[in-house]
This record gives sequence, structure tokens and C-alpha cells, in this order.
Amino acid sequence: MTERERISVSDRDRKPIAGRAVDSVREARPEYITDKVYTYEDYLQLPDEECYSYEILDGMLVREPAPHVHHQRVSFRLQLLLHSYFALRDPDGEVFNAPVDVTLSDTNVIQPDLVYIPGENSGIVKEARIDGAPYLVVEVLSRWTRSKDRVRKRAIYERMRIPHYWVVDPQDETIEAYALRDNAYVLRNSGLSTGEFVHPDFPEFAFDLAELWKQPEREGA
Repeated sequence: MTERERISVSDRDRKPIAGRAVDSVREARPEYITDKVYTYEDYLQLPDEECYSYEILDGMLVREPAPHVHHQRVSFRLQLLLHSYFALRDPDGEVFNAPVDVTLSDTNVIQPDLVYIPGENSGIVKEARIDGAPYLVVEVLSRWTRSKDRVRKRAIYERMRIPHYWVVDPQDETIEAYALRDNAYVLRNSGLSTGEFVHPDFPEFAFDLAELWKQPEREGA
């Protein structure tokens, strides 16, 4: 195959339109590139593109635009909450935010929005990447990444036996916290627009959901 096959998240069967500019930010959807099985070595050869990032999911290359501002706002707030919680209980542990490369295998190079690495497992934190499975991964959804984050990446995280996987949706204002039980993820807790979010596996971890989703008031809004 001489030309990359690109598949839209929302319309996988639609063929690329001739003459469409690949680099148009206006499209704002991830591209699924399946012309071959991609590996970490291929990943290292990819160009640096402003406003775009790459992942490899089971050998499939995914190129996607940068997330919107509110996505980053929610992700940053949750990172602060997790950092504050783990800093007291595991001073040698670390919470990282995207972009950071997590290599789960040669054909799975992923950039979760947030990851927590316990101090006892700090050996997987290398200079250029995290080489192994985190204890917790958090995916903050964007409009066009819902299927990728909820289906494709969840299946990979489950198969790689990552103990905790959270899905945070700034648009619908929901959070779902899954934990690995008997090789499958089960829902441990969830939260909506308001109220307090707690987690049975993380004692004393609690926060106000309304504060997580809050957006600044703007004049004329």
C-alpha cells in the first residue's frame, strides 16, 4: 500500500476526499493510519508537528490535534488533586501529565492525559519515556477521542493489567473510575456534575466535582 489509509473516528468507512489538506486544524479529528504495523522505532522517526501528537495502538498509528482549553483546565485540576494526595502517601511516587510517552509494548506507545507511578515502581521512569505499566491512567475525553479512549485504549490498558483506569468527560461532566478485578475492569465509583467524588481504593481521596468542571465567567456570556 503506497498511500496511508486514514480513518475518521466518527465515520470510519468514509474515504479521504481528494485534495483535502492533511494538516488542516479545522478538521480537528484524529487520523487512524493503518498502512503497516507501527513500532516504537517508527515512533521515534515521526516528525515534530505543532498542535499534533501521535500514539501507537496495537500497531496502528494515531495522529490527533491538540485538545481544547477546557480539556486542559480539567486535566490540570485533577493532576493537582492527585499530586497532593500521593505526595503525602508516596513521596517517591510521581504524577505525570501529557505529553509523556508510555511504552506498554513495542506496538503500544501511548500518551495518557495523566499517569501515576508509585515510588516502588520508579524504575520504569526513564529519561525519554515511561517504559512499563503505570498504576493509574486517566483519560480526559475530547469530542473526537471518545471511542479511542473508551474502547481501544481501555482494551489495551486492561490487557496490560494496569490496575486503575479513569475516564473523565469535561463535556458531559462525568467521571468513571475503573479497577482491574480478575483481569477485567469493573466500575468502582462514578461522579456527575456536582457532589463529592471519593474512591474506595484510595482512602481519604475526595474532591468537589463542581470545582473540577468549573469554567470562568466571561463578560457578555
